[in-house]
Amino acid sequence: MLVISSREFRQNQKKYFEKVDKGEHIIVQRGKDKSYALTPVTEDDLYFNAEMINRIKESVLEVKHGQTKQVSSSKEITDLLGL
Repeated sequence: MLVISSREFRQNQKKYFEKVDKGEHIIVQRGKDKSYALTPVTEDDLYFNAEMINRIKESVLEVKHGQTKQVSSSKEITDLLGL
């Protein structure tokens, strides 16, 4: 793992992105109390991937068929989710 300053990152972004692409862990420190991890974004990280689109389509069909539940409080939501 490599820890660098935000200034170093700004000056050498390409270098550090290439290191992350090769699997190295890079932490960018910003000030005394803030740090950020650089990680590549994969297709699985994208919210609207094929799986999510299919789930949305299934949900639309459930609504059309009246397969919905009405909730009016956060407790009802946690109960439905089993939390």
